[in-house]
Amino acid sequence: MDIFKTTSGAVRGFRASDGVVAVLGIPYAAPPFGALRFREPAPAAAWSGIRDCTAFGPVAPQSAELPGSPGWSPGDEDVLTVNVWTPAPSSAPASSPAPDRGSLPVLVWIHGGAYTFGSSAQPDFDGDALARAGLVVVTLNYRIGFEGFGHVPASEGTSYPDNRGLLDQVAALRWVRENIAAFGGDPDNVTVAGHSSGAASIACLMVMDRARGLFHRAIAHSPASPHYTLDIAAATTREIAAAAGCPATPEGLASATPQALVTASDQVVEAYRRDPASGSRHYDPSLYAPVLDGDVLPVDPLTGLAAGAGRDVDLLVCHTTEEYWLLDAVGSCAKVTTEGQLSRFAEDFGLPDGLIDGYRAALPDAPLSDVYLSVFGDLLFGEYANRLAEQQARGGGRAFLSRFDRRRTGPHGAVRAWHCADIPFAFGNVDKECVAFLIGGAPTPADHELARRMVRAWADFATGGEPGWPAYDDATGPAMVWRTGEEQQEDEPAALRGLWDRADFPLLRP
Repeated sequence: MDIFKTTSGAVRGFRASDGVVAVLGIPYAAPPFGALRFREPAPAAAWSGIRDCTAFGPVAPQSAELPGSPGWSPGDEDVLTVNVWTPAPSSAPASSPAPDRGSLPVLVWIHGGAYTFGSSAQPDFDGDALARAGLVVVTLNYRIGFEGFGHVPASEGTSYPDNRGLLDQVAALRWVRENIAAFGGDPDNVTVAGHSSGAASIACLMVMDRARGLFHRAIAHSPASPHYTLDIAAATTREIAAAAGCPATPEGLASATPQALVTASDQVVEAYRRDPASGSRHYDPSLYAPVLDGDVLPVDPLTGLAAGAGRDVDLLVCHTTEEYWLLDAVGSCAKVTTEGQLSRFAEDFGLPDGLIDGYRAALPDAPLSDVYLSVFGDLLFGEYANRLAEQQARGGGRAFLSRFDRRRTGPHGAVRAWHCADIPFAFGNVDKECVAFLIGGAPTPADHELARRMVRAWADFATGGEPGWPAYDDATGPAMVWRTGEEQQEDEPAALRGLWDRADFPLLRP
């Protein structure tokens, strides 16, 4: 029987495949509601007997309904759980460099979703293929939206921590340190990986004292750049409270149910979408982001990494070459189709003079909307990813940079190298039905080969810190470019990076 002993009690998993055991929905902290709402995560209660862990735990409060994933149901409270995939004891992978099951490298995955939606139960995050490559894989849920990243003001000498979602992630990493050996993992060889807001969370963890020593390597795919000051976070709280019909006080916010705050957040987002005069939030409203509170998050990641805060952690960064085309395809961002709208977009984000013209010169045949999407993708993801690698190297740490540029022609035309398209390849999950939209249809043999190479790079990096190409040294690279070999081999326009020299990061919106 596949039973494992944790510090809270024994858990039972199941055979996910011939060589892998999955153990799902293990609590790593207490339900963060009731007296624990808006507080730091508390220890999970112990249990007696053997806990059946064959299904994912409840997802955090949100309104999103993602393909193939469970939604949130009001009343679900035990949302702080982890899932583990581990090579079965009788079938340790021949490819693993560590035959001793107690020393298998560990990869901990933090999902993205604009700090507002998503969960570890998304099928594209299934850890089976990575476990077969020799890793113990952990995925986790954490508080998102207002519950995880909304600012709660102090009251009568009582303070409420900002960045509760980051604190949940730290608690999950502590659970890994204390328990992963029971699943065959090495607590002294932990890599934390994530995508989008999950990747940006990792950049924060790298400069947080509370996370120091809990992981040894980091993988950040398409890290999202915004971080907020306390003033911005407090202003957002006032907007949410007004929409929820409650005072913007700890007591008022606690009186609103999680469902009410989710609904209020959606209403505020929609108001920004409808108002072109509402500034930078009009284009793709993101109400929540890590808060530079001087405590949990003492400094923005770029500044902290440049100062050496992450020099003891190897960092692998990846971004896609057409990030924002996904957000456009799903209707998440505003349309920009006229010269006046493009000029206003540049003004609302404070883009340097000449940047838009530089993109036009680099993309001479592109329609105006493509120029906008290219700039927006680099603004929010691509350039920030480049700078994370650059600042990590500047601060004395090792950094590896890569770009995902896999393209092809699918049933409905050109398949973009857009946001999220790289993740099914890195997880080895390109055959999952739910990712067909992301990757443009059924995978080809070339896609399967690309997935094998990306899985191997993740596994090798998590094992020994070497993904298979040289470390980043300066603004010229080197960088690995992930392609299938079918598409035309073109270099990314080198001139584009220079256009961002005068752009001020991190972006503190609105």
